[in-house]
Amino acid sequence: MSNDETSEQQKKAAQKQALAEAAARRDALKAGPRPKEQGGQDGPEPTRYGDWEKAGIVSDF
Repeated sequence: MSNDETSEQQKKAAQKQALAEAAARRDALKAGPRPKEQGGQDGPEPTRYGDWEKAGIVSDF
């Protein structure tokens, strides 16, 4: 084997290892079920509809 062939084999092995590590990181980051908010606003999501209401006072952003 020449140095070029050995170098290519090392590159391919490193690529496979990097892809395996990236896949493991992606799997670790997958979101699970989110906990329910405690003490949040009632009604529709204010950030979605653009209105915030607290104690009868409404503010638009």
